[in-house]
Amino acid sequence: MKLTVLSDNYTYIDRYFIGEPALSFYIEEGDERILFDTGYSDSVIFNAEKMGINLSNLTTIVLSHGHNDHTRGLPYLWRKYDFHGVKLIAHPLAFMKKRYLGELIGAPFTRAECERHGMEIIDGSKPVKISERLLFLGEIQRVTAFEGKRPLGEYELDGRWTKDDLYDDSALVYEGEAGLFIITGCSHSGICNIICHACELKKTEVRADGVIGGFHLMEEDEQLEETVRFLKDHTSGKLYPCHCVSLKAKHRMMQELPVEEVGVGMELVIR
Repeated sequence: MKLTVLSDNYTYIDRYFIGEPALSFYIEEGDERILFDTGYSDSVIFNAEKMGINLSNLTTIVLSHGHNDHTRGLPYLWRKYDFHGVKLIAHPLAFMKKRYLGELIGAPFTRAECERHGMEIIDGSKPVKISERLLFLGEIQRVTAFEGKRPLGEYELDGRWTKDDLYDDSALVYEGEAGLFIITGCSHSGICNIICHACELKKTEVRADGVIGGFHLMEEDEQLEETVRFLKDHTSGKLYPCHCVSLKAKHRMMQELPVEEVGVGMELVIR
């Protein structure tokens, strides 16, 4: 599997891509060409073209959850490319209106709009097999005592607004030669919960060989300390926290974990 970072808060020096507070990965796995999240703007298109990546050949688009920093790039993409027949994997709640402190923060499109552009909507509330070695995890079980407990804003259902526990948040797991590799968007459900859920689905011990994506760790608090402890005990390879991970959280993680830098243009090959 080859993963290329198309959108992130940071870019690599002397590469001259566009960075934004968003996330998008391009993944090649066998015959599958996957876009995991779509960024916030048309920067994904600019960056992909500069890297020589042809997004018109996508087979699958995966939405990790419904926030606009992971979904807002999709309308820019369908204006440029023909997505008829492209699979779109997303939890049903990812299409709901979302707001935080009065500001709309959800996906700027409906399920019906995606269907009108020819995409095949696949229910991401359950695990979805993308290839022999790549699996969308579906709704994540909340099993740790320190994660997934904080609602973020609200979502609208049947005309009523209710607190948003982000049950649409999910991730991918790749079964590599060295073990399970996790690809996540924001980890609102908790990166440790995500690892536990992936291992349960794969019927393995609770251990990941590596992780890339947003861990949603901002403060030096109990969740950060418990996460560092968990990752130290249950991961064996390199970690690539990005997007929604603060500098002080990365600094704390680097004291005990093999943390690597991430930026637009980064390429990872997992065998």
